[in-house]
Amino acid sequence: MEIVEILLSASFWAAAIRIASPLIFAAMGELICERAGVLNLGIEGIMVTGAFAGWMAVYAGTGLWAGVGVALLAGMTFGLLHSVLTVPFGLSQHVVGLGITLLATSATYYAYRLALPEVTSPPKIEAFQPWPVPGLSEIPILGEALFTQTPLTYAAFATAALVALVLFRTPLGLAVRAAGENPAAVAAQGLSVTVLRMGAVIVGSGLMAVGGAFLTMSAFDSFFFEMVNGRGWICIALVVFGAWKPGKTLLGAILFAAFDALQIRLQQTPLGADIPYQVFLMAPYILSILALVVMSRRAQVPAALMVPFNRGER
Repeated sequence: MEIVEILLSASFWAAAIRIASPLIFAAMGELICERAGVLNLGIEGIMVTGAFAGWMAVYAGTGLWAGVGVALLAGMTFGLLHSVLTVPFGLSQHVVGLGITLLATSATYYAYRLALPEVTSPPKIEAFQPWPVPGLSEIPILGEALFTQTPLTYAAFATAALVALVLFRTPLGLAVRAAGENPAAVAAQGLSVTVLRMGAVIVGSGLMAVGGAFLTMSAFDSFFFEMVNGRGWICIALVVFGAWKPGKTLLGAILFAAFDALQIRLQQTPLGADIPYQVFLMAPYILSILALVVMSRRAQVPAALMVPFNRGER
């Protein structure tokens, strides 16, 4: 009965949407990379860098949206490095991705200590505040859940819609998808597979960084290194869960966030007094793994994912 009451409350779904927002940004970024044929395992580190870059920019005196722009550029910079190493040079996408995660995380730690050498606790900024949509926010349950969020949450859903539109309704999206399915056919049409793949990784990495920036500029108002907490790896799983389709990936992010929001609330019920809290913490991941196993059996992986392409080779 308590679970039913939780699931029917507007505050629960508002929390789920809020938790899902950074996952949506980052998962859309990973989806763009993989659709073009590149697995980006640098996502975890890029999210950490985006979280720090956006927060630090605002702390230094820029506006909130300027901070988002700084995070975007920071992520695109690491995306450029990743794409140069994996696309024209053809290095292992697994090794490069993990290297990017380690580099981005270490560089962020160094930059933090360099900028704030004597700070014991992270300073706070004035983060994005909830912005109720006039009229829509007054709809029972749905209004509070969807239309009383911060502007970055609305931007996350708009990003998912834009990614779906571009990938499946434009010539550019067709070329990007073809680069991940049949790059030889793309080259035969006179298009550059290298440019398409590098562009996809750079743009995708920028979105990952914005997902990290959401944590410091919308969910919280300060930066700490553990805040990403594996969300990048979850986003890679969400892309597989969504069968490399933006709509399903979006639903997967909301589903995982709902599991996470549910476990937080269950800990505060009488049930939480009888069961160790670690069980609740691992529940969203267990349920996500089960859902991933079921969905991935029918998923069709991009045929050229992680396959380097050199023009002229067969």
